[in-house]
Amino acid sequence: MANSSLSPAAQQARRLATTGLILGVFLAALESSVVATAMPSVIADLGGQRLYALPFAVYLLTSTVSSPLWGRASDMLGRRRLYLVGVVLFLLGSALCGLAQNMGWLVGARALQGLGAGAVLPLTMTIVGETYQLSERGRVQAFISGVWGLSGLLGPLLGGWLTDTLSWRWTFYASLPFGLAALLIALRHLRETATPRPTQLDWAGAALFTLGSGLTVWGLEGRIWGLVALGLLTLAVAVWVERRHPDPLLPMDALRQRTTAIAFAGNLLGGAAYFGVIAYLPLYAQGVGGRGATGAGVILTPMLVGWTLSSLLSAPLLTRVPLARLAQLGFAVLTVMFALLTLAVHQPLWVTSALGFVVGMGMGFAMLSLLLSAQEQAARTELGAVTSGVLFARQMGGSLGVALMALLIGSAAIQAGGVVLAEGLGRAYLLALCLVTAGLVLSLTLPNIRVRKAGESAPQPEASSP
Repeated sequence: MANSSLSPAAQQARRLATTGLILGVFLAALESSVVATAMPSVIADLGGQRLYALPFAVYLLTSTVSSPLWGRASDMLGRRRLYLVGVVLFLLGSALCGLAQNMGWLVGARALQGLGAGAVLPLTMTIVGETYQLSERGRVQAFISGVWGLSGLLGPLLGGWLTDTLSWRWTFYASLPFGLAALLIALRHLRETATPRPTQLDWAGAALFTLGSGLTVWGLEGRIWGLVALGLLTLAVAVWVERRHPDPLLPMDALRQRTTAIAFAGNLLGGAAYFGVIAYLPLYAQGVGGRGATGAGVILTPMLVGWTLSSLLSAPLLTRVPLARLAQLGFAVLTVMFALLTLAVHQPLWVTSALGFVVGMGMGFAMLSLLLSAQEQAARTELGAVTSGVLFARQMGGSLGVALMALLIGSAAIQAGGVVLAEGLGRAYLLALCLVTAGLVLSLTLPNIRVRKAGESAPQPEASSP
């Protein structure tokens, strides 16, 4: 999608712009992991114990729901300006979080922060998809995944250190230097990659999609099934409205293409399996392994490292292995590993950690290749909507997986711990196995997409089915 025959000056500008984008991703990823360690101190200072989970939930809600809206709006209004708006909103929310005088203030600031975060990652991936050809893009997006993984590892340590040595407020202020640097680099070097076009915005579809997504995510997080049902019904109405609008907010044409539909479904299934399981692994480490909070956090590290490592390993493989084969490899690995995890629930924790590392590798191969496949087949005017939609499907899958696995494990098992909890987690692993097996079957129908060498023209997007 990008012309690789650039002058040295243009290549330098592109590298600097990419550096700014990666800083923005680091900013969002760091903030999502650094705050957790500070929350006990926040509660001790501001009170509001009953609202303990709300700063997390509202951040997740606004970042998840707004992501597809940012992506589609960038197709119509341009990437650069909306990316800058997103970073500014994130920084403003971070500053207000640090200045919070009560929990209501903090929750509102987290909502604003999440709204900005909803723009940063999808628009970064979209801009990279437009700026780099596939042979280069895989390396850049794999590096972005590595930065995200590194942030996840460093965030809790940094959050604990800042809280202990300075104040919990500095866990929010710490993002400001990275964000300001990302903003200044983007202002100086980031060029507009999309052509803004006059359009009739689908406000009704946007409102229905936002409401439906918000109700669904909120209901899944709180396991309020009436809200989930209402949210799904509202989303169905939003799709009905979108199908009849001349310029829909959702990428309806792209969703009729096989590659894009499989990428959406694969991310939904993979996200449900992976994020549903990791939500309960720390509890398993404490309730079954008898480890403290630190040990419970350590059990997640191998999965995160595996995802990061396989994303980086994918880059050199792109010129040798079709994207469909990488996706199939990823889902095959996930299928085998979740099958083994169902058998290992009574084994020592190091066995779970070792298998979790390979689970992370399977996610890295599958998720990156699905995203690249969808981007390569998307029309330029739909690239933002498709990219953000794929990431949205993964997040929505995660919310769905957490809620479904809570039902399978059972509240009694969660409270009891021990063997009962291990057996409940075994049922969760079995659900994850079913989900990734479905993903594997879907991936077998992906068309082979060849990585184009420099100078080759892009293939035409798939024709929409009637």
